[in-house]
Amino acid sequence: MIRLAKAEELERLQQIYAVGREYMKNNGNPTQWAPTYPTNEALLEDIAADELYVCHDGDDIYGVFKLMFGLEPAYAAPIEGKWLNEEPYGTVHRIASAGTRKGVFDEALNYCKSRIDNVRIDTHPNNKTMQHLCERSGFQKCGMIIIADGSPRIIYHWIKGVTE
Repeated sequence: MIRLAKAEELERLQQIYAVGREYMKNNGNPTQWAPTYPTNEALLEDIAADELYVCHDGDDIYGVFKLMFGLEPAYAAPIEGKWLNEEPYGTVHRIASAGTRKGVFDEALNYCKSRIDNVRIDTHPNNKTMQHLCERSGFQKCGMIIIADGSPRIIYHWIKGVTE
């Protein structure tokens, strides 16, 4: 099941993000997330904005992700490529799993796709796992952007009835 995250769950959320950082480090992607990413402040801002969600089974939280609606500032950067459309969209960020269950990405993305018919996501070129999951889930690769810290991101776009 999926629900909004709560501030009192911050410690568990950081445990899950630590698992995600370690997974990326061990799978050829050591630089996408800094050792302190995401910060508690960023997570609390996401919680306050009702943009941070958890995958859970009762009291067991096993996944976390951000879903925001509206313009994503990072996507205003010049891109090498082109989005599939300029219609209102949702953006998915920071999907992480505790590593205790399979299918967290699918569960999170199915939830996002149930909320909006136009979804964007990005990932680091070294994040082969995320690239595979995006492409397997019907996202179309649209190009590259350079985010604020100067690092590249591959951008993906999913549109209900078009890319699935």
